[in-house]
Amino acid sequence: MKRSVFIGALSLAGLAAGAAAAGTLDDVKARGKLNCGVTTGLVGFAAPDANGVWGGFDVAVCRAVAAAVLGDATAVEFVPTTGKTRFTALASGEIDMLARNTTWTFSRDVDLKFEFIGVNYYDGQGFMVPASLGVTSAKELDGATVCIQTGTTTELNLADFFRKNNMSYEPVPIETNAEGQQQYLAGACDTYTTDRSGLASTRAAFENPKDHVILPETVSKEPLGPLVRHGDNEWGDVVRWTLNALIAAEEYGVTSANIADMAAAAGDNPEVNRMLGTEGNLGEMLGLDGQWAVRAISAGGNYGEIFEKNIGENTPIGLARGLNAQYTDGGLLYSPPFR
Repeated sequence: MKRSVFIGALSLAGLAAGAAAAGTLDDVKARGKLNCGVTTGLVGFAAPDANGVWGGFDVAVCRAVAAAVLGDATAVEFVPTTGKTRFTALASGEIDMLARNTTWTFSRDVDLKFEFIGVNYYDGQGFMVPASLGVTSAKELDGATVCIQTGTTTELNLADFFRKNNMSYEPVPIETNAEGQQQYLAGACDTYTTDRSGLASTRAAFENPKDHVILPETVSKEPLGPLVRHGDNEWGDVVRWTLNALIAAEEYGVTSANIADMAAAAGDNPEVNRMLGTEGNLGEMLGLDGQWAVRAISAGGNYGEIFEKNIGENTPIGLARGLNAQYTDGGLLYSPPFR
């Protein structure tokens, strides 16, 4: 078993090295389209609407990158991936980047040869149960059946949590969130476990959301963010600094409403000027033009606008900013300087 896992890791690493060698930035420019891996469907984060147009919190990152590189936020091919298929899709070059509620871990970064370019949502794993079950704590779930997506950190965290608390459980393996929702509602499992943001999204899609409770425990750290292949630093820089631009824009008050005016002429904040291209040559350093960040921010707004539109407290998902607030507001969001 250990040997097959090791060979599998080497295979992914080999695929990643080969795909990266081509130069993804040049490939995307030549193709005129960004291939972005997303989830198979998680409302608020990544899901197609009735017309097949993808939208959501993670989708917005893909569109920002496309806007920065290609000048067109719609020049994206969204490739749905599961917990099992997402890494092969990235390593093989089928997708240029993965923006799919994926947790940054040591082994994924080092052993599988991927590069996480930042965190766009700080999360943690939780449990959801029917209110009728009468459970108020995850520590009351001894002997429970648990719907769990395979090929995820959630699967490993579940085992750790039950082991640490000397409890037993029976896993009900699922491939996608849609399958998990179906199985949970059908009573195939007592509880559904995944990232708390995913639970909020899933519950919001239920006919009677109030009939289901997300238990208070957060049993892991789940820093979720986009990732690219190791070894293609030029492309990694583009994706990383596009995300940073969205975060920094919120900090400095650059919004979809005022960015055109702020980009028209240099203002009194040198860092904003450098980011928006009215001073310096940061775009040239990335292999892009000076307006790359203007286009990225214009695509869907700054980080705060994207959050509130897709998953914020005034949406059916109803997530508070919490750890995902700017550092100036007690959260963890913090972009390195644009200089």
